Amino acid sequence: MPAITLEKLTKVYPTGIRALDSLDLDVGDREFVVLVGPSGCGKTTALRMVAGLETITDGTVRLGGRVVNGVSPRQRDVAMVFQNYALYPHLSVYENIGFALTNKKVPKAERDRRVRDTAEILGLSGLLRRKTTQLSGGQRQRVAMGRAIVREPAVFLMDEPLSNLDAKLRVQMRAEVLRVHNEIGAATLYVTHDQVEAMTMGDRVAVLLDGVLQQYGTPRELYDRPANVFVATFIGSPEMNLYEASLDASGGLVLGSQRLPAPRLAGLAAQAGRKVIVGVRPEELTTGGSGEAALAADVRMVEPLGSELHVFFSIDAPEAGGKSAADTGLLAGQRYNGIARLDPRSGVRAGSRVTFGVDTSRLRFFDPDTGLAIG
Repeated sequence: MPAITLEKLTKVYPTGIRALDSLDLDVGDREFVVLVGPSGCGKTTALRMVAGLETITDGTVRLGGRVVNGVSPRQRDVAMVFQNYALYPHLSVYENIGFALTNKKVPKAERDRRVRDTAEILGLSGLLRRKTTQLSGGQRQRVAMGRAIVREPAVFLMDEPLSNLDAKLRVQMRAEVLRVHNEIGAATLYVTHDQVEAMTMGDRVAVLLDGVLQQYGTPRELYDRPANVFVATFIGSPEMNLYEASLDASGGLVLGSQRLPAPRLAGLAAQAGRKVIVGVRPEELTTGGSGEAALAADVRMVEPLGSELHVFFSIDAPEAGGKSAADTGLLAGQRYNGIARLDPRSGVRAGSRVTFGVDTSRLRFFDPDTGLAIG
């Protein structure tokens, strides 16, 4: 039985704004599920509805099979970790972690055991007497997690808990959160706007846009088989290159003045003679391409990043994915409509003309009217 089940969960505010629209989602026992999407997509609203902090317009929230729509937050057996930590600055680390247990009048010996066990898990044993104002950002975040863990809830809810940390500390804390999750074992629903965080942490990832679930699956499924144009561009960094193209009668894929062999893909043959959107990920373009599966491009700028090289280029095929001409990239006065992620030793230079090799079996295709994946 799933630890969390959301059935047609809907939130409409009195102003008429529909923040969440018929969300169906399940989180298994011990599973780490991430809700991801741009600001305002409804992910935090969904989390707060699970916690009981937001009223439900329609639909059902089940925790361990029990409907909790009318159950108060205190009785839901969930613990929430907030973005701003929500610590008490006048209390010590020990007192902050044990605050909920004190309120519940848990016996002193049991409270002490649970606080110290939690501190041991989080590496806070040597800081228990300190005030939280004396801690670093990462240490404060661990205290916030400790306040949730010590309650031994069935479900953890985390609302962008790492967003206030610097880049290096965020990477360290990702690993820390997952280590604690694996040790504690409770189901976790985690909200973030950072797709890298979502892909590296989630057992499964739910992508939301404007309150509507776009796709729910493993990180690999979302990356390899995006359900629509939005997921294709939102998941992956740099984002997928998308172009308007057409399929000719002989099975060729026409991109501007260039032609590639079209792969054998279910449903693609039916698009012959019609426009399609074709997507290629930056890392799936290689240098030294020749023959049929090659794409010539003009290099506008290169961005060396040490371990890889980002190459901004232009081809004469129009961009797709809802972008207007004004959205097309502009670097140093040069228009570009594509990015390749190459080996830093590739030798590609700005101002050169490059032929990229294209693995056509890795191309993604989308319907230009619906944005849905083909095949």
